[in-house]
Amino acid sequence: MDTPQEVQVWFVLPALRKEYVLAMKKKGLKQKEIASILGLTEPAVSQYLKNKRGSEVCFTDNVLKEIAESSQAIIDNKTDFRTEVQKILSHIKKTKFICKVCHDHIHTSEDCKICYG
Repeated sequence: MDTPQEVQVWFVLPALRKEYVLAMKKKGLKQKEIASILGLTEPAVSQYLKNKRGSEVCFTDNVLKEIAESSQAIIDNKTDFRTEVQKILSHIKKTKFICKVCHDHIHTSEDCKICYG
């Protein structure tokens, strides 16, 4: 694994799913509802809740706040999960948070400019 896209697939997306699951559970949704909304299986939701998936990345408070707001918008049927994930991924790239994840998992150099060059 050596591309930023692979880092997103293997680390960022599972962590995003986990945070959406946690945010929706906090809002009182049942596992079955969460699975349906996020397009996951109920066992996958269970694994996210038990911290068995998606624990490789710790998001900033700012990203967690955006995920909480985003999950509420999804619950309120104002948007959908795919659209919201794209917004969060764009934010992660724009703020260069993705660089930290790459540095942590594929040991890129501090002056890496692959995503921004």
